[in-house]
Amino acid sequence: MVQFLLALLVAVRALFRTRTDAALEVLALRQQVAVLKRKRPRPLLNAGDRLFWTTLRRFWPRWSAVLLIVKPETVIGWHRAGFRLFWRWRSRVRGGKPRITQELRDLIVRLAEENPDWGAPKIHGELQKLGFTIAERTVARYLRRILHRGDPQRKWLAFLQNHREVIAAMDFFTVPTVTFRVLYCFFVIEHVRRKILHCNVTQHPTAEWIVQQLREAFPEPCRPST
Repeated sequence: MVQFLLALLVAVRALFRTRTDAALEVLALRQQVAVLKRKRPRPLLNAGDRLFWTTLRRFWPRWSAVLLIVKPETVIGWHRAGFRLFWRWRSRVRGGKPRITQELRDLIVRLAEENPDWGAPKIHGELQKLGFTIAERTVARYLRRILHRGDPQRKWLAFLQNHREVIAAMDFFTVPTVTFRVLYCFFVIEHVRRKILHCNVTQHPTAEWIVQQLREAFPEPCRPST
């Protein structure tokens, strides 16, 4: 008797439903039956099944009432994942700043290879002089992609030639004596003329002693008398 009343209620409700709603319900039930008939230990849903239910959720409000094979939260998760993939694809295709031309990239590489001691600010300035509009950060990004910018030995020689007037070589070494003592020698030489700037020896080197040697090797410029 109870089953008969339930069937009667279902029949009455079907009379008041639209033909489209009934067709969508039949379609949803048929799709689930097709999934359950797949010859596997456990029915697996493929990309087509996910697309079916995410599309049905978009156009039919009662989709969750006939869903049996998975939970409604699962379909919502599929919909959100597809939404993220779609906008990720849109951003990669159309988003972001326009890439620079191949001519400008080749020019950056040429300037970097012909001038190994130039950095991004210098190359950026030269490009602006030539009439190219480009950000310094973009230049730096393309410079990082150049792994080998000339011979390292040539780069070091170019650095020495450009800064030899302000470079000084320092060494701190030990010298044993005939009486089996150890002396600590501090030695400073000017790079441009090979001129000895300072030299001193001690038996007990300390931080204060090192600071004093540096002060004597590089004295402050004399201030003009007032």
